[in-house]
Parts: sequence; C-alpha cells; structure tokens
Amino acid sequence: MKKCLFFIPLLAFAINTNAQTKFGAKAGLNVSNLSGDNQNADAKVGFHIGGYANIKFAEKFAFQPELLYSTQGAKESGEIYVNEQIGNVNADVKYKLDYINVPLMFKFYPTQGFNIEAGPQVGFLVSSKLNVKTTALGQKIDEDVDMKDYLKSIDFGLNIGLGYEFSNGLNAGARYNFGLSNISDENGGDIKNSVFSVGLGYSF
Repeated sequence: MKKCLFFIPLLAFAINTNAQTKFGAKAGLNVSNLSGDNQNADAKVGFHIGGYANIKFAEKFAFQPELLYSTQGAKESGEIYVNEQIGNVNADVKYKLDYINVPLMFKFYPTQGFNIEAGPQVGFLVSSKLNVKTTALGQKIDEDVDMKDYLKSIDFGLNIGLGYEFSNGLNAGARYNFGLSNISDENGGDIKNSVFSVGLGYSF
C-alpha cells in the first residue's frame, strides 16, 4: 500500500502554490468486464466509492488525484469440470475482484462546468474470489474460491471521461478505464480489466 502514496509530493506541491484546491467524496456504479482469455465473459455490475482532491492550476485546467475502492470483475455461464466423479456441469461463474484504485486525472474545461478528463490509473488488488453456482449430484453448490494466487497484485490502466460540475458543489461524470496490463499471474495467461463507470460527487 505504500505505492498508493507516490502522488502525495505532487499533491502537496500543488496545494502550496496559488492553485485553487477543493476536496470531495464520490460514489457510483461500475459495469466491468474481463478481456483476453475471458472473451466470452459478460459484464458484471459493481460500485466504487472514495475521495478526491480537485486542484485547478489554470483557468481551464485541473489535476484530480483520487483514491477509490472499486468492485470489478465479470460473469459467465457454461460447462466447468469439477472432478472425475462429477465430470462437467453447467455453472454460473462470477469473478469478484476488489481493487483500491488511484486515478490521476487531468481535466480540461472547454466551458463553465463541463470538463473532459484523461489520465493513468494504478490499482491494488485487495480481494479476488471466484464464485461458482451449480447443481451436482442433486446438491446445490454456491462456493467462493480464492484467486489471489492466480492474479497479479497491481493493475495499470488509462481513464478517459466526461463530467459536469454544478455551482452548488455537486458533480457528475462518466468514465471508461482501459486495462493496459495483464493481470493474470499464470504463464501464457492474458486477462485485462475494463470498467465503465458513472458517478456523483460533492466538493467541500
């Protein structure tokens, strides 16, 4: 988690200049998926929640570092192999990946309130479960399997988005995260995160 602090010197420098800084909280909805080896996976609905500092260093430009807890992953249905006795069964599988994400967003304000944003993101995996729901030998199975040994602990991505800031402190935005790094820790594996999110925030 020490790597989460790498943006603090930059943030402290900006606050000590003439930049106009506002702090805030935000939360919203995630629609996530996994690409690569999970090309047949379906999108999974989750959420994000956290805080930010909006540092406006010019009339039309701002820097916004954020710290967000984000639930991501994907889901799919199909045949899976259980063991020699049971063989293949139809199952509903859900990949539940929880991250602490640190987006570093640069914002451009072409008009009052409206902004276009882009920036890199680093994510730290805090929990990863594979949930399997099926029926085998007349019994219903609903189990979570830990996946942390099969996934990398750090993810890198790129965010782009649009937003609007109201004069009363409320703000709304939509953002897409392109996963740039392979999160699979298995040889030959290739899995990347992708997340579309919408949310509301409030600046104090």
